[in-house]
Amino acid sequence: MQVNVKIRFAASLIVDLSVPARHGCALLQSANSIERSFTRNRTMTHLFEPLKLRDIVLRNRIGIPPMCQYSASDGIAANWHFVHYGSRAVGGAALMIIEATAVAPEGRITPGDLGLWEDRQIEPLARIVQFSQEQGCVAAAQLAHAGRKASAGLGWQAQRTLDASEGGWTTVAPSAVSFGEGYAVPRELDEAGIRQVVAQFAAAAHRACEAGLQTLEIHAAHGYLLHQFLSPLSNRRKDAYGGSFENRTRLVREVVAAVRAKWPERLPLLIRLSATDWVDGGWNVEETIELCRTLRGLGVDLVDVSSAGLVPTAKIAAGPGFQTEFAARVRREAGVATAAVGLITSPAQADHIIRTGQADMVLLGREILRNPYWPMGAAQALGHAASWPPQYLRAAPAGSLAR
Repeated sequence: MQVNVKIRFAASLIVDLSVPARHGCALLQSANSIERSFTRNRTMTHLFEPLKLRDIVLRNRIGIPPMCQYSASDGIAANWHFVHYGSRAVGGAALMIIEATAVAPEGRITPGDLGLWEDRQIEPLARIVQFSQEQGCVAAAQLAHAGRKASAGLGWQAQRTLDASEGGWTTVAPSAVSFGEGYAVPRELDEAGIRQVVAQFAAAAHRACEAGLQTLEIHAAHGYLLHQFLSPLSNRRKDAYGGSFENRTRLVREVVAAVRAKWPERLPLLIRLSATDWVDGGWNVEETIELCRTLRGLGVDLVDVSSAGLVPTAKIAAGPGFQTEFAARVRREAGVATAAVGLITSPAQADHIIRTGQADMVLLGREILRNPYWPMGAAQALGHAASWPPQYLRAAPAGSLAR
């Protein structure tokens, strides 16, 4: 005789099986055990455990990666930035990395980039930082120099180098090699220019501290200047900054050391790296891991692991969580905390990444653009009582805490 057994593994997952009657009771007992285990794990999610980096305690493992808004004037944050970042701070993420912030005017990706190359850019940024802290969200700045990818049109415009009549400027790079079609051949930096770049990163770190930022990230990914020095595809130099792995990583190491010297010891320092160029003969995962072992000793507390951006012809195997394995390898083999980023969209997926030790944080970009309040929704989906702004408590799930 056959009996029908329905196994409920979660509110939305029911498995309907037909089994022999003699096996029905055993199967039901096993199913009940699985369900109890599933429920226990579901309510003990790791996504909402705190994370301590130096003296900063992040209230959960959810972060917002830097996403350029291309809406600044002379590097100064505008009303758009205050509302955009403010709404995401309200949304419940523990860490918010503010968009690429240029360390020099010529280091901007576009004329609309934020900057920290002069003191008048501090106060508008400080306003965002203060509001974020009031919401329990730690604000970070991402210090950046675009190198040969600078002087481009705004993100929603045609991507090419602007000429002088359009407000463009001369770009610089490790070597006089263009990014691609439509991009100008950059001027090769001499050693004096390299020393100036290091000093610009250090000065911007000091201004970030003046703005009250609690975390800092150095941008060494996505084909911008520091990444250009790392990869042999863009770095053709024959001096102490080109050729060998030791030489190609020299500028990144010098920038990290200079920034760490200006940045308070009690505050964490992050770095964003492209783990691979996705091109044969380019920067690769093994080199990333080797560099991260060194950067850990120089005072880097967490590596934000992304990929690509160096050449427009790269063949990228994109898919849900496609860069998470890079973060897992860096964490495991370099012995440094990591953040995973790239097509992470669901609460279960994000929680799985943390629970299985693939990364210490998850960063959600496009998903947070679509829904600034994703973290509060994720808490509800995972059975965690998240804090809500008291102004919003009337719409919160039962048992929610006032922030």
